[in-house]
Amino acid sequence: MVINLLRCFHKSFEKASILESCHLFQLIIFQLIILNPQVMPLPKEDFIKNFLKKDRKLILDDVHHKPGKGYVESDAKIIADFTEYNPLHNGHLHCMMEAKRMVPEGIFTAIVPGPLERSGRGLPYIITRYARAQAAVELGADVVVEGPPMGIMGSGQYSLCLSKMFQALDADHIPRGYKPFPGFEDILERIKEGRAVVPKPYRIVDLESKEVLLKGKLDEDNYVIVSFSKSLNKIGFDFKDKFIFIKRIKGVSGTKIREAIQSSHLESVKEMLPGETIEILKEEMAHDRAPLDQTRDVPGILERVNESPPWDIKSLALIDERTTESFMENRPFNSLEDISSSISRGFSRHHKNRVLSSLEAGIFKEVVHKYIENYPQTIRILNYKNKDILKEFKKRIPHRRLEICQWKKEIF
Repeated sequence: MVINLLRCFHKSFEKASILESCHLFQLIIFQLIILNPQVMPLPKEDFIKNFLKKDRKLILDDVHHKPGKGYVESDAKIIADFTEYNPLHNGHLHCMMEAKRMVPEGIFTAIVPGPLERSGRGLPYIITRYARAQAAVELGADVVVEGPPMGIMGSGQYSLCLSKMFQALDADHIPRGYKPFPGFEDILERIKEGRAVVPKPYRIVDLESKEVLLKGKLDEDNYVIVSFSKSLNKIGFDFKDKFIFIKRIKGVSGTKIREAIQSSHLESVKEMLPGETIEILKEEMAHDRAPLDQTRDVPGILERVNESPPWDIKSLALIDERTTESFMENRPFNSLEDISSSISRGFSRHHKNRVLSSLEAGIFKEVVHKYIENYPQTIRILNYKNKDILKEFKKRIPHRRLEICQWKKEIF
């Protein structure tokens, strides 16, 4: 296999510069290790443990950097879309295609979280951000950049980080899917006008006029829109006429998709998933890199809870004093279930999963706060359509700390 790969790249090596030769060599190793797991098999648990270790270092390194500023050298429009793509289904594709149809000359930039591979609910993603980025580019995204480590943040914190990313990208358009219901159209119109609408307990309020626009709780997708308007207003980013609101399509069930992936019956949801997503899922599953949503670093969590001093545990992101005291009283623990039962109740139903993700990551509160303060320190490009698009993207954005961080780099 090595001989065949070297033959394949022989002519390229002859013409390549030293830097290009290094990249080509990395690609060969990538082919050997990642695409052919029989050469170097890696159990899921070890795969996740390695990912967490590298991502933890990534976050700790980022804390010491500040964003770089430059000049906009292109008038291309940036369409910045935050979506987890876990995995990319027909609803996501519809939103992407509608935004591209409305702004055909724009550079569609998907923001895909993120380090530690944990969602805003604190749950592990089904596939890595690199696989999700690959699906996005294959289905129409021009550039995919890395979003924040949502799993160790509260909803307000990661909403603030995402808003800072929109600002760093100097987004011209922000597409967002929503679920229509009576009264929500008025809220969307206000946000289109650049007005901040904020979520309060059991009501939605216009920040400027203090008018109560809606009583009750919002659906999660719609809540994200309102939360963005609050965060964008907080950082002083003018979002007037930037949002593109797109009605969610019916016939896509995240629960059914997750169940189909867990049971390896992807054909049962082929009407909900693009063919490209299915092929990527099959590839990841064939190499034991999916599904990952039931896999955590259990030994690492148990070691941290059972052996860490109380002040260290209390200093971890999202962990309060009551939870720390409960851990001290009930340890040693033998399972995640036992740990979960000792976590104090939070305002969100996702609180316990977020705490588990915090224990898994081992990142202190002060690090998270400093990370958010300077976010995004670096814009990491996970994937891109072609070199011409990448060149135009680099010229367009004012942020000047850019890093191409694709699969082959992640291995080393």
